[in-house]
Amino acid sequence: MENKVICAGFGGQGVMSMGQLLAYAGMIEDKHVSWLPSYGPEMRGGTANCAVTVSDEEISSPVITNDADIAIVMNLPSLTKFEKDVKPGGKIFINSSLIEKKVERTDIQAYYIDANKLAADIGNIKAANLVMLGAVLKANQIVDVESILEAFKKVFGPSKEKFIPQNREALIKGGESI
Repeated sequence: MENKVICAGFGGQGVMSMGQLLAYAGMIEDKHVSWLPSYGPEMRGGTANCAVTVSDEEISSPVITNDADIAIVMNLPSLTKFEKDVKPGGKIFINSSLIEKKVERTDIQAYYIDANKLAADIGNIKAANLVMLGAVLKANQIVDVESILEAFKKVFGPSKEKFIPQNREALIKGGESI
């Protein structure tokens, strides 16, 4: 089993966090992982994406080009840029709160997740990334939700553990949205 995932959006949308959570959760489950970040020149509001591979086998390269199993796109520029990188038969998860455009390709499966609204409904708009991740995990079972929550402790540290219940809810809402 190998899953190549592209997470993409603007800086500040939690794109890198999504990738780190997937990678750490994979490590928790004794899988092979890679996480390759890419930042635009700005810190917040600039482009950001990362390539994550979670596999039962060793990973030969962290680069994902035209062979992503999954793309998670949080904004329109990311859809425009990364739609072509999903391989035929792959899946693309679109934050429909910010993207009205539909996927043009017919050889991939598209999921439209109203992530910002679902995150706002649970009281934390910043959890839109975890809503998206919840949808991905429901559709693909790359890693277990509990592993993501355990990884949250590693990525964000002990001071942020108080947010785990809300993040659990965001993951569940995302899973229920598909």
